[in-house]
Amino acid sequence: MEDNENCFFMQRCILINKKQGKGGFMKYDYLIAGAGLFGSVFAYEAKKRGKKCLVVDRRNHIGGNIYCEHKDGINIHKYGAHIFHTSNKKVWDYVNQFAEFNNYINSPVANYNGEIYNLPFNMNTFSKMWGISTPQQAEAIINEQKQAITHEPQNLEEQAISLVGTDIYTKLIKGYTEKQWGRKCTELPAFIIKRLPVRYTYDNNYFNDRYQGIPIGGYNKIIEKMLEGIDVELNCDYNICFDKDQKIAEKVIYTGAIDEYFNYQLGHLEYRGLKFETERLEQENYQGVAVMNFTDSKTPYTRTIEHKHFEFGKQPVTYITKEYPQDWKLGEEAYYPVNDDKNQELYAKYKELADKEKNVIFGGRLGEYKYYDMDKVIESALNLVEKELK
Repeated sequence: MEDNENCFFMQRCILINKKQGKGGFMKYDYLIAGAGLFGSVFAYEAKKRGKKCLVVDRRNHIGGNIYCEHKDGINIHKYGAHIFHTSNKKVWDYVNQFAEFNNYINSPVANYNGEIYNLPFNMNTFSKMWGISTPQQAEAIINEQKQAITHEPQNLEEQAISLVGTDIYTKLIKGYTEKQWGRKCTELPAFIIKRLPVRYTYDNNYFNDRYQGIPIGGYNKIIEKMLEGIDVELNCDYNICFDKDQKIAEKVIYTGAIDEYFNYQLGHLEYRGLKFETERLEQENYQGVAVMNFTDSKTPYTRTIEHKHFEFGKQPVTYITKEYPQDWKLGEEAYYPVNDDKNQELYAKYKELADKEKNVIFGGRLGEYKYYDMDKVIESALNLVEKELK
């Protein structure tokens, strides 16, 4: 494999051609597997404290899933829409040192067979759906429809109806969820949906967080500044490139899949996969919003993203991405952990193995088998910094 050859060459460069430390090995304080947010934050903070780091990533770019491609003056979110939002002022102030953020507010819409509804579920949604105008009217309709479920919900369908009623479930939840999970809602466990936010106000802001926005010029600027002056090697899979017994660094910060690190010795953790199809269109404005969810069951993709709207672009062309959920297979890019009892039990066993590893710290979305928003990734990395780099 070409990537393996690149890794082998890179490793030989580290061991032979670069300035060598004691014992003939290049000496790093930290080898960081993964150039996404978690690894980049840790590398930046370690460098500030005088630590020497090597960051490696299996992809051909830095930034992990927040990486953007720049075309025709438009920053294209290569791995799906990423809107930064947080209520943690410490994290907000931290990320703003690397880029200026615009005032983008996430206000997606749902397209159900050509009917357009505002998200999250709010008075604009209810007014369009039922032709009503007051919170009292909306609440009465939802409460009446919720009575369709009078027993303890046994699956996701019953859970959703018990929370928001039949109309909202049928038009805005059912088709989208079944595409996302690849299974019927009647076959999905009820605990997947613990709550569904319902707003009895005319408010289309999807998030409740105090701070929100998109970095002006894209997310790449943030990661580039974090990794400035730090050794970075791309096209290098840590699990292939490095002998774990080889002393290249004092410690390893591992942000890859935890089960892969242990060569799947206890079995495979499950993930949801995604497929992205991006195209350039010779028009200024395709859908009038950055994110449009398709909540019917016939449309094969779950949403379309028109990237220019994240930064209020006025370019004469536009780029859209169709996002398709798909079953994940070993070797494919893992996006979402499957949060069910079986996988959590398996992760707990891998966590026991990880805790016994000497001088290896597991972190990030894949290393901790958690679905993290960006602010939580940064928060987790900074917590590690405080613990590790006192």
